[in-house]
Amino acid sequence: MAMLIGDVRPTTLDGVKSLAAQLRREQGIKHSNALDIAARAANCTNFRNARKVLPARGSALERPYVLLTIYWCDKDKHYQVGRETLRIELAQPILQTCSKFLLKEVRGFERLRMVAADHFVSDTIVHTQDYARDRISTAERSLRFMERTGLRPSRDYRKGYPGGSAGNKMPNADHSSDWIEVDSGQVIVVDEPYSGVPDEDKRAAWAMRHNWRVARTSWPGMYFPYNCDLYVATDGATGYDFDALVAKINAMPAPLVVEDWAGESVPSWETFVSPMAKTPQDTRRARCRGMIYPIDSATTVPYSYNMGSSRRRPKGELGVEGHIEVGRMIKAVLSSRERPFSVYRRMNSVRSTLEDWMNKEIGRGQLEGPEFFDVYYHELEDEDPLLSRAASRVGLIAILGILKQKLQAAYPDCAPLRSLLNSIDMSVKMIDRMKPARA
Repeated sequence: MAMLIGDVRPTTLDGVKSLAAQLRREQGIKHSNALDIAARAANCTNFRNARKVLPARGSALERPYVLLTIYWCDKDKHYQVGRETLRIELAQPILQTCSKFLLKEVRGFERLRMVAADHFVSDTIVHTQDYARDRISTAERSLRFMERTGLRPSRDYRKGYPGGSAGNKMPNADHSSDWIEVDSGQVIVVDEPYSGVPDEDKRAAWAMRHNWRVARTSWPGMYFPYNCDLYVATDGATGYDFDALVAKINAMPAPLVVEDWAGESVPSWETFVSPMAKTPQDTRRARCRGMIYPIDSATTVPYSYNMGSSRRRPKGELGVEGHIEVGRMIKAVLSSRERPFSVYRRMNSVRSTLEDWMNKEIGRGQLEGPEFFDVYYHELEDEDPLLSRAASRVGLIAILGILKQKLQAAYPDCAPLRSLLNSIDMSVKMIDRMKPARA
């Protein structure tokens, strides 16, 4: 039997059944046991799993699909655990719909890691079964939206505002995301506020003032279907066929919601391995990292020693005074009119991370309440010399250079620190290549 299983690897449900029949005849075992053994030969946990994830016949192999997996642990239900996996039939392979890089910008995919050509896994253990299903359903809705509209995530956030200014943001915008039509380069804003919240008159006046077009669609949306509405908005001066886009969205079928869950639910943390995972390395990659018990390394410590915690920070510390000093630098950069929005986005993330590190580093009672928050947030005093220094690109680059040196002096070289330093380096490059403002 070992030789048979080693040589035969079914890729369809019919193949599993055929192998099971052969096993039953040769080994004299129960048909149900033979089905489970044959399913495991196809990289499935059992026959029930095979029915969920394998195509029925060989012809179906030509149909692209993707599997999304999230594990959960419900502390309120005596620490029950489980896995939720959804198979999604696609019009084309997922990376032809959206690149792996841009998928990280897609709602529902933010914390999913691609572990095989047909499989994404979350490395975060979520807190309930329903929440796992909700996250997967959100990702499925986003995929359907991209397939039907041809839109892809846009990283040029300035084009999501009239005139490229965040001050021109659409009234009552909530849960917004920026998209681009690849062929034309037209940027589309998708806004999903709670139903009945937006002031339609204000939005109409805003659209007329900026020569933009705004429409509420009939499709229930990606973010929170049937509780939020989905609006689309874009620059109306380009001649883009906005009505055609709205028609595509309105013609979409009802979105998947938790109540209509059609995926596989397994009451265990046994690692699910997809059909396209062929090697031992593929199997290791499929493991949810959140199941690994965190321990200290030579240069980092986990945020939490609870199983399922994967965030890490560097060993070492800036100290209270050090955090106050780098906090002033970051606030000066963020308040400068000479820095582009892309720098604001990166440095805002840097200060959020450093505030998290500070919270873990300082002793109880050293900073309380508003004092703690003031280190990285609130505006600088008008007379702070860093403000005048940040008024020029040269000054901004100098401040960022000193900030980088201070972080390198306080923390050992490690992945969490390198991530921050990369954000600082990218910010310097963006400031350096920015065109001088017109007089």
